[in-house]
Parts: sequence; C-alpha cells; structure tokens
Amino acid sequence: MMGWVIPLAVLGGLAIWPWLDESRRHPSQAFRDKAPGRFAKLSRGVTHYQWLGATRGPVIVCVHGLTTPSPVWYAIAKGLGALGFRVLVYDLYGRGFSDAPAGTQDDTFFVDQLNELLDHQQIRDDVTLMGYSMGGSIATAYAAAHPARVRRLVLLASGGMWLREDRLTEFARTVPVFGDWLHSVVVARKDRRALRRQLGRTFDITGIVELQLSEFESRGFLRSVLSSRRNMLAQSLEDEHRIIGRADIPVIGIWAEKDDVIPLKSLGTLSQWNRNVRQEVIEGAGHDLAYARSEDVVTVLRDVLREDMAQ
Repeated sequence: MMGWVIPLAVLGGLAIWPWLDESRRHPSQAFRDKAPGRFAKLSRGVTHYQWLGATRGPVIVCVHGLTTPSPVWYAIAKGLGALGFRVLVYDLYGRGFSDAPAGTQDDTFFVDQLNELLDHQQIRDDVTLMGYSMGGSIATAYAAAHPARVRRLVLLASGGMWLREDRLTEFARTVPVFGDWLHSVVVARKDRRALRRQLGRTFDITGIVELQLSEFESRGFLRSVLSSRRNMLAQSLEDEHRIIGRADIPVIGIWAEKDDVIPLKSLGTLSQWNRNVRQEVIEGAGHDLAYARSEDVVTVLRDVLREDMAQ
C-alpha cells in the first residue's frame, strides 16, 4: 500500500499543477499602473484602449491577434496617422491590460466587446476595421454582424479560413480536460520558448517580444488563449464573408508570402467566398508582418485608404 503513496502524490501534484501555477500569476489589474492608455468598463469587464495617429480624421479600429497585445499596432498606426487617420487600438479580453472574464471566446464574445467599446467611445460614423491574424476573424465577424458600422475591412494575415498548428497544440485544443492540462503545462512552455528565441531580433516595435512574454504572467491569459483556439480561431467564416460581399463592404486582404501560421492558400479561399476582394502579398514576409514589415503594410494601404480621406 505504501508503495503507491509516492506515485499517487506525484500524479496528484501534476494534476493540480496548472491551477497552482495560475494562482501565482497576477491579475491584469496589478499591472495597470504601467498601462499607456485608458480603460472602458464594458459588460464583461474592463477593456484597455488607446487613441493613436492623427487627432482628427477618419477612424480606423485595429484588432490584434491571439497573443499579440494592442502595441503590435504601434508602427502601423504611426504610418496611418501620417496619412491623416485616427487609430483606435485595444486589448482583447484576456490580453494586455484588459480583464480576463470567463466565457466561451467565440465570435459573439469578441463582437460584443468591440461593439460596446465603439459605443463607449461614441463612434457613430462607420469605420475602417483592420484585423491581424485572429483579429481578422473578429473583424470579419463584426463586419458581418454590423455592416452599417463598417466602411472598409482590412484583413492582415487573417484567420477564418486556414490555420497551421503543430500536432501538440491541435491535440490540446481538441481534447477536453486533459487538453486543458496539456495546454497550460506543455504548450505554454513551448510557446514561451519560441518567443524567447526571438529576443534580440530587431522589430518595428521596441520590446514587442518582451510584452508577449509578460502576458504569460497574467492570470487568465492561458485560459483565454485556449478558449480562443477552441472557438474563435477554429471557426470557418465562409458565411460571414459571403454576407460582407453581399453588403458591398470593400475588403482588402494582405498576406505574408512565408507565413507559417496562416497559409497563403487563404488568399484563394477568400477569393472564392467574396470575388470583389482586393488582395496583396508581401514578398518574403512571415506571420510577424504586423511588427516586422509595417512599412510594407502601410505602403499597400496608402492608395486604398486615400479614397477614404477624399470622402
């Protein structure tokens, strides 16, 4: 009987490890004295946001991806500001300085957050909506649900069509209970190692890798990422894109030639779902194009968005 005590104790320790580890993390409120922006109290929790770019002009609202917080837009926002645009960026629930409320992180979850933030900021006119990676999925879902509020949709290496993920992440995403444990203990460690390998690289935004690493210390972050992987990122948005096409919302898709997360075949799929989409490929770019190739992204957008300035 005693021979089973140690193995059972070890198994018990392994089983509760994710919950013990989570309890050591800090709530997002603990870091808010370092927040560069302001806060909006929405129905599900507090959302951190910033206004960037020009002080007057048409509004572009930018939605970040799965693990990249809102500063991922700083370099692109600077370029858009030079073109005369006001740029609103914000942290999705569970990321950056925003709260990490419980709930299934699907299209409704994120569309409600964005819609409430626009109302909080008293934005009544239609806006250009830009989404990066999973943020593209959210922007697509929002445009389909609220077409009258969207002037133009810009999709930057967008989700909602095709997604590459390694077998370990896919297993954790698709298997309940044990997948939760695996994601918290093994996948999270793998993701952190991948980020640390990028330390020392020069990006368009100083400290962007450090910011992503710091999110792993926030309570609710890993839970939010897993829920988003199981829901928002797993959704095919064919119906939404067809709705957007019928609503005649102008769409531009910008893709990275060497993207190892969102494969380039997404371009062809999007063309099938909405034949009026304008699409561009940034040669040699990877999935980090939002903060590694920001000048190229702004160059692609310059001529398109000048039409908005002329209106």
